[in-house]
Amino acid sequence: MTVPKRPKHVIRLVAALLLCLLAGCAAIAGRAGEGFADQLGDAVYNSNDPATVRDGLPAYLLLVDALVQGQTPGKKANAPLLFAAAGLNGAYAGSFTGDDAVRARRLSAKALDYARRGTCLRNPGLCEAMPGPVDAFEAQVADAPARDIADLYALGAAWAGYLQAHSDDWSAIADLPKVQALLERVAKLDPGHDRGMARVYLGVLHSLRPESVGGRPELGRQHFEAAIAQSGDRNLYAKVLMAETYARLVYDQPLHDRLLDEVLAADPAEPGFTLMNVLAQERAKALVASGREFF
Repeated sequence: MTVPKRPKHVIRLVAALLLCLLAGCAAIAGRAGEGFADQLGDAVYNSNDPATVRDGLPAYLLLVDALVQGQTPGKKANAPLLFAAAGLNGAYAGSFTGDDAVRARRLSAKALDYARRGTCLRNPGLCEAMPGPVDAFEAQVADAPARDIADLYALGAAWAGYLQAHSDDWSAIADLPKVQALLERVAKLDPGHDRGMARVYLGVLHSLRPESVGGRPELGRQHFEAAIAQSGDRNLYAKVLMAETYARLVYDQPLHDRLLDEVLAADPAEPGFTLMNVLAQERAKALVASGREFF
């Protein structure tokens, strides 16, 4: 379930940290530093050249890893950097490691570890429940207040990326209900969180298995359609994932082909979605080719 991680807020935070290192935090604590961070985030997310982003992000991976290593352990104030590190590593693992499965597993595991550590600082009860029974974990998630939505989403996204990279590990896949609980809580608190991307994740998760073995593909379709509508029909990756997971699962070739045709015919340029849309069109081309044998 190749869901690209949305790195915009991560890029902004890391850019600000980089400025601190280069110019001294006191000197750039004002609006200029924040403005540069925002502009860098916009430039990355609105880029139409994934190769440039792919080649540039590793420098930020090293930077944020170094900053994490320099933290004083146990401080709650460390959590934002840990969640940022989770998002950045997850973004690269999910979108830019290509066929290098070993590298994807390594980076996604690091992302999940960062997200877990951030969770442990912010919500000790949820942290303690992570390795335990599903029911206990779901209870902790259900009790999480609305103010924790960003933390829940960061953990859910990192965990989903980990499962994606470890799809052949049944012990990892057994945690799928926990990931689903996190993302469902996010969608309940704010259906439009991260411009509907939580619902894209849920669409994928519900479309992993046929209904006969416990899947809920029609619910997955509802999540995909809601996410697409929330984007004004401009989230092309949601359409690609709907074709790849839901349409193929239920053998709906007309829907599969229509979604991919729409993606390939669309202009990928869209504020906040351009990078994802270009990646979506690359994926759509591959799915069109493989679809000839699949159906």
